[in-house]
This record gives sequence, structure tokens and C-alpha cells, in this order.
Amino acid sequence: MQVINASKMLKIAWHALYNHSLPQGHRFPMEKYDLIPEQLLYEGTIFEENLFEPGILAEADILRVHSKAYLNKLLQEKLEKSEARKIGFPFSQELLLRERMINQGTIDCAHFAVDFGVSMNIAGGTHHAYSDRGEGFCILNDQAIAARHLIDNQICEKVLIVDLDVHQGNGTAQIFESSSEVYTFSMHGAKNYPFHKEKSYLDIALDEGTTDEVYLNLLNANLEELIDDLKPDFLFYQSGVDVLESDKLGRLALSIEGCKRRDQIVFQKTYNNQIPVVACMGGGYSVRIQDIVEAHANTFRVAKEIYF
Repeated sequence: MQVINASKMLKIAWHALYNHSLPQGHRFPMEKYDLIPEQLLYEGTIFEENLFEPGILAEADILRVHSKAYLNKLLQEKLEKSEARKIGFPFSQELLLRERMINQGTIDCAHFAVDFGVSMNIAGGTHHAYSDRGEGFCILNDQAIAARHLIDNQICEKVLIVDLDVHQGNGTAQIFESSSEVYTFSMHGAKNYPFHKEKSYLDIALDEGTTDEVYLNLLNANLEELIDDLKPDFLFYQSGVDVLESDKLGRLALSIEGCKRRDQIVFQKTYNNQIPVVACMGGGYSVRIQDIVEAHANTFRVAKEIYF
């Protein structure tokens, strides 16, 4: 009788271009895209067979969410200077290729999650990308594109996007502001970027200095209620670690242990309710790269512990 190692079913999207295609001067803290898999492989949390390299997102999938006019500007490198400034990176076709790989990784992860319960993208969470423009280091909105891909292909009917990055997922909120199929839930810093917030299905704006206990109680109660009321059949999780007290931009005060307990709340609820889930890493800007990597690595450790 063949014995199947269940932990091999954890599929994680990663590609060298996640980091190496970024412009010089923008590598820190983006070097986490190399350091996270290195750490997880070193400690034995994952193995090489857990990692897969995504391909390039098709234009048809981009157009499920983004306008044709915006896509043409990207392909023809005709962004206005003001549009490029809002993205924050010097725009190039290599950068667009990177973004298309990240987005395809989230779609691939969604299919793996349907089969195995959970899947992870070492990058992703590009939640500031609107339907017609990019912002905040985000060009294409990967979780929005993957959600529409699932629905349009009748793989699921109702999606909940749980965005726990410290910055509101303004692009995601705008894309699904009138949707009856995709619901957005964002817990974010009230006085943090973006300074103009869009309207999610549910927004919880947090005071500066919010600590573990307050944060986790709010998350637990509200996520429980959303799952009970909406009964989603798929969930995307934006697991940014810029909620840490050590983060240069976050202004909240979660500990690394509190951030790990946040992940446990999300994954335990998806597991208990048999909701397939894809986690994307989102932001993290602590002074010490070790803190960023440790907090992100905990997300993978918790997912493996609960699911496999």
C-alpha cells in the first residue's frame, strides 16, 4: 500500500523574479521573497516539492478585473508620469512580467487550495491596484483576479477576502464595491496609508498602538460572524506583517506572537468550516529583516500545523 505524505500537498508559489526583477534601491525589505523560502527549507517546515514556479498570467485573466485601457497602457509603456509615481516603482516590462507571475501564482494556489484545503503565495497581496490604475507598489490585483477567475469558471460562488495588512485594501474594495459574489473585509490602521479609504463590505479602522488582545478579539468576533452570515465557499487571506510594533510604517503594536495567533484564528476558522484558503504575504517593513521573515514564516508554519 502506498503511503502519501500529506505535508507534500502544501503548495507554495515562488519564483526568482519575485525579488530579482525589482529595481535597484527597492530590494529591502523585498529580499524577504528569497529569505522566507530559504528559512522554511532550512528548518524543515517545507521541502523543495512544496514549491512551484507560476507561469505568466494571461491577458484574459487580467481583463476579468482591470480595464482594457489600463492594460494597454501597461503593455505599451504609456503610463503618465503621475500614474507611474503612484505605483512607486520605475515601470518596466520586467516589472510587469514579475507582477503577472505573482498573479498567476495566486490563481494556481487557488486551484491547489480547492484540492488540498490551503495554498500559499510567497508574494502577492497586491491590494492597492484598482481596476483602472496601480498604486502603492501594486500594478495588478492578484486576489481580485483570482477571485473572479474562480467565480467565472464556476469553481466557487461566494468569496470572502480577509485583508489583515495594516493598510486598507483600497483597490480590492473599489473593484468589488457593488459585488454580490465577492465580499471584502479589511482591518487596518485608521490613520495610515491610503489616506482616502474606499468602502469595503466591512472595514475595521484601528487606533494607533492597537495591541494583541484588542486586535485578536476584534478579528475573532468579526470573522466568525462574517463566515456565519455569508457562508463563503472560498477565502483569500492577505497576511501582511506590517501590523507588528517593530514596523516602520504600521503604527500598530502587535507582537510576533500576536501576529502568529492572528494567523491561527484565520486558518482554524477556514479549516473548521472546510473553506479553501489562499494566503498571500502582503506588506512588512520592520527595521530588522529577521523580524519580517520570522513573522511571515509563522504563517506557513501555522498553515502546515493546522492542515497537515
